[in-house]
Amino acid sequence: MTILTLSDVSLAYGHLPLLAHVDFQIETGERVCLVGRNGTGKSTLFRVLSDVAEPDEGEVWHKDTLRISHLEQEVPVDTSETVFEVVAFGLGELGQILADYHNAVHHVGSAEESMETLSALQHRIEASDGWNINQKVETVLSRLSLPADKLIKDCSGGIRRRVMLARALVSEPELLLLDEPTNHMDITAITWLEEFLLSFQGALIFITHDRTFLKHLATRLIELDRGTLTSFVGDYDHYLRKKEELLDIETRANARFDKKLAEEEVWIRKGIKARRTRNEGRVRALQALRVARSQRMEVQGKANLNVDTGDMSGKIVVDMRHVSFNYDEHCIINDFSTRIIRGDRIGIIGPNGSGKSTLLKLILGELKPDSGQVVTGTRLQLAYFDQNRAQLDTEKSVRDNISEGSDFIDVKGRSRHVISHLRDFLFPPERIDSPVKSLSGGERNRLLLAKMFTQSANMMILDEPTNDLDVDTLELLEDLLTDYEGTLVLVSHDRTFLDNVVTSTIVFEGDGRVNEYVGGYEDWIRQRRISDISTKQGNGKPDKEKITSQEKSKSTAGKIKLSYKENTELTGLPEQIEALEQEQQALEKQISGSEFYQQEKEIITTTLARLEEVRMKLHYAYERWEYLAGIEQ
Repeated sequence: MTILTLSDVSLAYGHLPLLAHVDFQIETGERVCLVGRNGTGKSTLFRVLSDVAEPDEGEVWHKDTLRISHLEQEVPVDTSETVFEVVAFGLGELGQILADYHNAVHHVGSAEESMETLSALQHRIEASDGWNINQKVETVLSRLSLPADKLIKDCSGGIRRRVMLARALVSEPELLLLDEPTNHMDITAITWLEEFLLSFQGALIFITHDRTFLKHLATRLIELDRGTLTSFVGDYDHYLRKKEELLDIETRANARFDKKLAEEEVWIRKGIKARRTRNEGRVRALQALRVARSQRMEVQGKANLNVDTGDMSGKIVVDMRHVSFNYDEHCIINDFSTRIIRGDRIGIIGPNGSGKSTLLKLILGELKPDSGQVVTGTRLQLAYFDQNRAQLDTEKSVRDNISEGSDFIDVKGRSRHVISHLRDFLFPPERIDSPVKSLSGGERNRLLLAKMFTQSANMMILDEPTNDLDVDTLELLEDLLTDYEGTLVLVSHDRTFLDNVVTSTIVFEGDGRVNEYVGGYEDWIRQRRISDISTKQGNGKPDKEKITSQEKSKSTAGKIKLSYKENTELTGLPEQIEALEQEQQALEKQISGSEFYQQEKEIITTTLARLEEVRMKLHYAYERWEYLAGIEQ
């Protein structure tokens, strides 16, 4: 059943048409993903759908009782309101009464609250039949595991995002509009949100740059491009194919049009004799062609991302040796060791607040470990992308953030005009003197990339670089980082981005445990699943705990001799260890060469996976040899 319809809707801000004669409808139970470049008007379309903005022309139809909730892109700023208050305010005036009652209950007996105040609020709730509504607020807080009495200003970005989602859900909407719902959420929260929305009974329209999230949820895609809304039934891969076909058709049609216009312009410019005998109908047709060409909206260009890798760093970039770090009594990192080699591309995964940014600051030298050592290599040229964009001065203009008022900047050792550089990052000339505070989230991210890429860097540290970027720019950033010859360390919750860019992952697994795995996100999930199965079934190699328990059980049994099988195993272990050590040395020598990362991605991944496997086998062989040799003695 159709619950909302747009008919011939148009809306423009100034000379820029964001919606041009748009037709659209959504059915009950549909999950529609709205895609399009940053600045095309996706958020504006959401405001039209939720009756916040009126179109210049056309009609928006839905039944008067349709409940629509809108989760906006920005998280709430620091306020002294509690989580309960923010969620309850989604119910309007009644929500305000419920919030007042909730606070009064917690302060009854104090100087500022009295039993009379509490009684008055109770009567108002009863008169509005609000107790059932209060139960809905408490239920949604429980389902989203939100602390009702915590102040918003004390919540992380991920918690604030869930608070706003709770506010959108408390009214039990029939149509839910989500603008970048995965921003500021960690992978665990994103996975939970996917499962929740798959069971959501109403209709859903969402905007996202997270391609994995899109693929798991969307039943249909609609694209907003130059004011036109086009529907694509099918999955994301089908959309990409059809989009390519449509752009190819448009390019060929524009080429034929431009050829015809050029021919007519040549004709009209012929000599005086030709003009005396010219066909007035042909002149009018030419005028129409000129008007049509002036009104054509070209496809927005793509960002041009390049980075200068500068001089080659030393082979060892960062060596972390038994590093531990605590905040007060909370253990963030416990006895973590790793070695980052020149050319490594490492992703860092973990829940919000687990310590990912802390690890980056330890690598950068901004924090010192409580114990252990962080040794950095030689000839390092660092570029750092801060997820909070602290490197941008929001009061200054776009130009001044890049060039400090100068018209020229140095890029790759050459002088370049600031307008030309910013155009590569999709900033038109008329935007370069705009204050940064007027930019959207995606524009600020592009500006920070533009600022970062003016410097030479043989090591890049990126903290959540994908937030707010449209998919086209995101894919270009992927291509850049894949071809980047320096060392890369990045934090991201974008699963597809991790799989396409990194060759190993460092994972925060709770209680200070930090482990490293070969490959990207999906590789980590697969390795974790195999480990869980092995643990449950008791198969595979025993770990330290298993070996320790074996030692204890045998020691309690008195003198135990090795079996024939164990004797044979002990005899062969030195030769096995020697072979593994030789293979490990050969693999490490192979990957240390600069040409190693110029090979096919599959070869790189396979080699690194084999190296990790050899290391694990060697570790177990030493453990097993020590255990069997101890029994023999």
